[in-house]
Amino acid sequence: MSQADLTDFSLDLFSLAGKTALVTGGNTGLGQGFTVALANAGANVYVPSVLEDAGETAALVRPGGGEVRCAVANLTDEGVPERVIGECVREFGQLDVLVNSAGIVRLGGVTEFGRAEWDPMLAVNLTAAFELSHFAAKHMIPRGSGKIINIASLFTFLGGLDSPAYAATKHGIAGLTKAYADELGAHGIQVNALAPGYFATAITAETRSKPGENQRILDRIPAGRWGEVRDLMGPLVFLASDASNYVNGHVLSVDGGYLVR
Repeated sequence: MSQADLTDFSLDLFSLAGKTALVTGGNTGLGQGFTVALANAGANVYVPSVLEDAGETAALVRPGGGEVRCAVANLTDEGVPERVIGECVREFGQLDVLVNSAGIVRLGGVTEFGRAEWDPMLAVNLTAAFELSHFAAKHMIPRGSGKIINIASLFTFLGGLDSPAYAATKHGIAGLTKAYADELGAHGIQVNALAPGYFATAITAETRSKPGENQRILDRIPAGRWGEVRDLMGPLVFLASDASNYVNGHVLSVDGGYLVR
């Protein structure tokens, strides 16, 4: 190792200036935090979502950050994943980062949870991520660089009561991440996943409102609190930036220590 290798280190490694990211589900919940984090780090961000966004997400980006463009798209419709990748490239000229954040949760015990509940969750949580990654890789390989970041979960590591499809899709996301990392690493593309723990979002509001359930979860978290969206923004930017160029096939848990207790 030369001294130049050490002195060349700079926080510029974390900058996303001049890069383009696509974030699915990026105008609500954790996905909105991902969009704002990437834009504030300098990236232009394209956000396809089933929900319209009247500029609320872009308004959260600080002055001088990247542009945010939202478009209505149902990623489970045939041909849509390929189309949104193409639209992003036409809009901003390139695609450097794909964040597969869109997801849905439907709960039910194994004796009540059937195909009607199973199929939509597989389509959104796993198949859409696979298709988007497939078409993103076709764009990234000729350029010799790129980042694909999948959003996993604590249920990537655990079973999860009343969560047969959710746990299955999140285990699947880990497998997809590792398989793509194994093949795409040779092309200068890193594929990793973020696994959020228990976060204070609209989805968990009901649980947090029940003192007993809330305390049961807090007792499992060494940090002693629910995660805030901002707790994920730094790790996401790290995985999207050049600072993580030698991190590949990793599932990064951001859970306040939940998994170690």
